[in-house]
Amino acid sequence: MKGNISDYISRIDEQTSSFEKYNRQYYTEYNVKKGLRNADGTGVLAGLTAVGEVHGYVLDEGNKAPIEGVLNYRGISVEDLIENCKKENRFGYEETIFLLILGYLPTKEELENFKEFLGSLRELPENFTEDMILKAPSKNIMNKIGRSTLSMYSYDENPDSLDIENQLRQSFKLIACIPTMIAHAYATKRHYYDKKSLVLHLPNPKYSTAENFLRMIRPNKSFTELEARILDIAMILHAEHGGGNNSTFTVRVLSSSNTDTYSAISAAIGSLKGPKHGGANEKTIRMMDEIKANVKDWTDEAEVLEYLKKIIRKEAGDGSGLIYGIGHAVYTLSDPRAKVLKGCAEELAKEKGCMKEYELYNLIAKLSQTAFKEEKGIETPMPINVDFYSGFIYQMLGIPEDLFTPIFAMSRVAGWCAHRIEELLTGGKIIRPAYKTVAKRKSYIPIDER
Repeated sequence: MKGNISDYISRIDEQTSSFEKYNRQYYTEYNVKKGLRNADGTGVLAGLTAVGEVHGYVLDEGNKAPIEGVLNYRGISVEDLIENCKKENRFGYEETIFLLILGYLPTKEELENFKEFLGSLRELPENFTEDMILKAPSKNIMNKIGRSTLSMYSYDENPDSLDIENQLRQSFKLIACIPTMIAHAYATKRHYYDKKSLVLHLPNPKYSTAENFLRMIRPNKSFTELEARILDIAMILHAEHGGGNNSTFTVRVLSSSNTDTYSAISAAIGSLKGPKHGGANEKTIRMMDEIKANVKDWTDEAEVLEYLKKIIRKEAGDGSGLIYGIGHAVYTLSDPRAKVLKGCAEELAKEKGCMKEYELYNLIAKLSQTAFKEEKGIETPMPINVDFYSGFIYQMLGIPEDLFTPIFAMSRVAGWCAHRIEELLTGGKIIRPAYKTVAKRKSYIPIDER
């Protein structure tokens, strides 16, 4: 065998096919929970949390019964949180951070002090942008912020201490400055890979996270009040989603080993970068672009339904057979985040003149269940999820696809930090699930006899 990659691949393929062929039966025999999922699709119970609650079904005599979805942060409905912020005409992501990390709703004075405190933390360490971002640009923003987060360890005089004061200090610093990292990484990517002028903006300590982000990613620093408020709502909805989602579980796994904050959060960013986790809104946008290009009459239900069926049959779309933005692992009748974002999308579409596209989204949401039923015989509810409208909203905000998943990351870091602190304080044991070997035992063969 020659020492080249193609030969190595053939041997790996041979081993993999052999494993699948002869060992598939063991998954049933040993009751292996692939993907840490039970046979009915529910997640294996791996821990307890007081941070967030994702409630999408009830068990009725052992069977999943569909219900309207519920998302609570520290026991408080995320929909109520957003509704009250809208009534009071204020931004809510900072209050959400406070609630998730500290466990209770702040008073008006506490919230004002907290916002001022966060504002003071938004700038990156001295020379950080020059040394860590500009000198090592990446065409993928998630890759860059993952590396940048990890490198923050080198700028911390006390990076390894696990005491609660240190954990809070590190958490608030990352929550405050990751949006700045993203903005500077994006500006650097535009300059080195897209050949655009390099324009870097520093954060304004008096602005909210949403206002700052729009200000920093736009060369002219301008944004409207509606744009900032809708981005703020999207960030609240993405801030937390229970302990079992892939990136949050990653944080808890790493934190259970007592590693440092920067390693744990960087690993979560790496998890979210995966297209099976954080990139679904980008796939939804690409699917919608294809539908808009190939469906002549966006109001014709029959024509739209037929194209959705073509996607399911793998005759259109990306060949996966999936209608992106439809269905969820936990929610059954509805995703509460999608309900909120639908209203945001309508409000923004009216301002931006995108009502035709908005109505097409609504029609696809209406017809997708029918398409799956007629093509696959699927009767169970398949609600739209948070990714269905979020990419459309970001498009209307003029935010490029490069930043869709990074926005998810800068929102979710609040939930990640809350779960890390909870794991450190209440976990106690390193997380270590078991893997059973199915390899046959063999004798070692001396090299001259092989």
